[in-house]
Amino acid sequence: MRIRLDIAYDGTHFRGWAKQPDHRTVQGVLEAALARIVGSDVSFVVAGRTDAGVHASGQVAHVDLDEAQWARVTSRHGRAARDPAGSVAGRMRGVLGAYSDATVTASALAPDGFDARFSAIWRRYRYRIADLASGYDPLRRNDTTVVRATLDEQAMDAAARTLIGLHDFAAYCKPREEATTIRTLLDFGWERDADGVLVAEVKADAFCHSMVRALVGACVAVGEGRLDVGDVVVLRDALVRTSEFKVLAARGLTLTEVGYPADDLLAARATQTRARRDLDGSLAGAGE
Repeated sequence: MRIRLDIAYDGTHFRGWAKQPDHRTVQGVLEAALARIVGSDVSFVVAGRTDAGVHASGQVAHVDLDEAQWARVTSRHGRAARDPAGSVAGRMRGVLGAYSDATVTASALAPDGFDARFSAIWRRYRYRIADLASGYDPLRRNDTTVVRATLDEQAMDAAARTLIGLHDFAAYCKPREEATTIRTLLDFGWERDADGVLVAEVKADAFCHSMVRALVGACVAVGEGRLDVGDVVVLRDALVRTSEFKVLAARGLTLTEVGYPADDLLAARATQTRARRDLDGSLAGAGE
């Protein structure tokens, strides 16, 4: 029985998503919570494996439960009897506790063909920066990066939009062996919110390692006047890592949404994504 889980977490005190020996990770905490409910170990498949310190408000995962585990889910009365898959989220929240830094916001039976990682068609991230023009809100210190300069948001937005499209983003990715750096950047732009904080929305079919934070760092260099708007494309097309800008901190980055096709296209999308990975070595769906 495949269950879809919608997940949110504050990444501040996690060593990223992926389970690691001797480190606290989001996957480790959530799998342990569900294991307590179903009586044995479980393994999640996630849409995007976020790095240490990165947050999520719209992460998606799936988990496959065997007959014995599913029987534990359906054995309770009340809501579990009416909607056992939907009750999983609430029961996990009960195990995690009222003030947990990771939670499951919703759960449901996954549609046929659904794969949280391979069925996804895009991921969206948000990055928040407080500069000297906006000031600093201590209540948002965990999800906002502070830049001690006054940034030109119009120049940053112009630079971001020049990068949209299908390109090789090797200059903006931390290389991984046999992994492609070709991505389709679907949307990238900057604006100030009601509090004056600079907010980037970044959407792509998938992201390679550290890609969003590198793109943000290049735009900050433009906002500070250290790079011109056109330089971000020149650097991209050089296809090599550069010291012309800094990769910004993980704390300002949040995975906000994962997009999927209509239910009748889920299986085909998963097959297509797996085939592309097999052909070119891509880590399709790898997170930030």
